[in-house]
Amino acid sequence: MGWFEESVVYQVYPLGLTGAPFANDFVQEHRIMQLVENGWVEHIAKLGATCVLLNPVFESGTHGYDTIDFHKVDSRLGTADDLRAVVGAFHEAGVKVILDTVFNHVGRDFWAFAGVREKRQASAYASWFNIDWGGESRFGDGFAYECWEGVDELVKLNHGDFSLNDYCADVVRAWERDYDIDGLRLDVAYCLDLGFLGYLRSVANELTEKRGQKFLLLGETMFGDYNRWMGEHACDTVTNYECYKGLWSSMNDANMHEIAYALERQSGDAPWDLYTGAHLLNFVDNHDVARIATQLADKRQLRPLYGLLFGMCGVPCVYYGSEWGVQGEKLPGDRELRPAVERPSWTDLTDWIARLARAKRGSAALVWGGYRQIEVRPRFLAFERKDESERVAVVVNASDESVEMQLDCGGGEAVDLITGERAEAPDCVVAEPFSCRFWRC
Repeated sequence: MGWFEESVVYQVYPLGLTGAPFANDFVQEHRIMQLVENGWVEHIAKLGATCVLLNPVFESGTHGYDTIDFHKVDSRLGTADDLRAVVGAFHEAGVKVILDTVFNHVGRDFWAFAGVREKRQASAYASWFNIDWGGESRFGDGFAYECWEGVDELVKLNHGDFSLNDYCADVVRAWERDYDIDGLRLDVAYCLDLGFLGYLRSVANELTEKRGQKFLLLGETMFGDYNRWMGEHACDTVTNYECYKGLWSSMNDANMHEIAYALERQSGDAPWDLYTGAHLLNFVDNHDVARIATQLADKRQLRPLYGLLFGMCGVPCVYYGSEWGVQGEKLPGDRELRPAVERPSWTDLTDWIARLARAKRGSAALVWGGYRQIEVRPRFLAFERKDESERVAVVVNASDESVEMQLDCGGGEAVDLITGERAEAPDCVVAEPFSCRFWRC
């Protein structure tokens, strides 16, 4: 048990939010300070988030995932002092900070690979990469090398080399020491060598003991059995792409059975029950997928969709700007997904999400409780979250008609944790169109 299970996460892609040029011009700027100076820290805290995830902030060639130097803050964003100030401001507001970490691959200008290009086999770091000395790259390097997913600007690291793994471990220790961060998101964790992942677990355990609180490892996973990348020798938790797809397509296709199946498979009392207690990171959009306000066919369903996100098992994550309905298609370069936003906005949707965050964090059942399906229809889903102290019925109506549902409170009072509304000894409740209720009995 640690701090993460009770969290609400807010994701920021700093290179995008701050309007940094896509290609690194290596001109020293202080853009990351916008998070402090333009009211983002206060906005995130007001929204009810207790943890912020910052996508790559260290020196890279373009989008942050083609790292050049793990020990230097990206010139487009600022300096080490700037990053310390940002982390400090979040901590002062009661918000934890985790950084995005790219240990699967690096950019071609990463210092060790640049040395290999210069010295070839004579480089002390040649074994950090999987190189075919008899091949040829499209850049005319005089050798070929393994890259990530066929993208030859992203050079795959060879974690069979223990000196590389020691270097990565020292990077993590340095980030924790220099910036006081609370954990890491491991980019494409599903690609990482499991032995290396276990080594990172030992480093995280070391930092947990040092800090006296959990140093988190959050792995990016997209498919397969998530237990492969979670546990005492791996990540604390992972990203829940299975439910990401089910959340929005259940709404678009009028098929709430899809997400109901996934929730029961992951956390219910069905035979599978794969991830009970894992507190997966749940989301409706992020920096790699279309904005939910674009993906969702009927924008009136945003309220019940976010209600479902906060009511289901796991930790909810909100991507910057989506809390007030920013739109964006997934296009080459993904720039629509990662827009510059000078200052945060606050709308009715933002206020709704803040209420959901408050309800989630104030309910032991919604944080720790199990999952039991009550009723499912094409545009309606009700399920129970229950722990030793309370029982909450999450009622999601994504249709344009009211729906009646039996609610067994044993003759007692029901309270909606979102609105505070009370119902005396209800045996039936009405779910209004495009609504979500958290009825505590």
